[in-house]
Amino acid sequence: MKQFLIGILFLSAFQINAQNKVNYSEVAQDLLQNIMNKKSYDKEVAILAESSLEDLVVELDTDTKKLAFWLNVYNAFIQISLTENPKEYEDRGSFFKKERVKIAGETLSFDDIEHDIMRKSRIKWSWGYLRKYFRPKWERKLRIDGDLEWRIHFALNCGAKSCPPVALFSAENLDKELDFMATEYLNEQTTYNAETKTATSVALFSWFRADFGGLCGVREILAEYKITPEKPKDLEFKNYDWTLLLGNFRTIPKK
Repeated sequence: MKQFLIGILFLSAFQINAQNKVNYSEVAQDLLQNIMNKKSYDKEVAILAESSLEDLVVELDTDTKKLAFWLNVYNAFIQISLTENPKEYEDRGSFFKKERVKIAGETLSFDDIEHDIMRKSRIKWSWGYLRKYFRPKWERKLRIDGDLEWRIHFALNCGAKSCPPVALFSAENLDKELDFMATEYLNEQTTYNAETKTATSVALFSWFRADFGGLCGVREILAEYKITPEKPKDLEFKNYDWTLLLGNFRTIPKK
């Protein structure tokens, strides 16, 4: 009888714990979806603020899950921060460095999320060639483990007119979603002079060139994604338009 009661108590505790477990990936999606639909998002912000490092590490156990989660979080909080105080964008350096996103027991900046977590501890101003070492525990636990995913540069929206649009990402379909966003954005941003074999494209290719495999890698990407009809001989980069533009959303078609 005693063993039976212990079993019942264990099962009840397991059921309660399962019911109370938060799916933070879904919370991040709901947060961004509510912003896109102009609905209240206070509940989702509060849930993320109460999350722990241990909870996120357990849930985000693959690079795909990590990237989908952090893309949604980054894009959502950019919209929130600049809607609440657009004047912050006048000093963009300070804006991206400011610790403001409460999550995993930490308060993170946009630079933390982009360069430390998603770009695997890369130094921001090094074309992507230099890494940071001796990083804090939260960063080592949350950052991607494998190869750097270059397509995130065409999925992150920093609030500027030249940024890629904001879209909703999922771990289940992330590869197709990133491919769609990269193709659409690069088609919009790239022109090609067949006579000189010169491609003119977005400045992101230049700023983070190591992420793309150098300038040779940029040429290969443009040809592989059929942005240009052949591998360009020369590359030129457009000036980035930092004019503030919020609410620039794009729906990824379900296939």
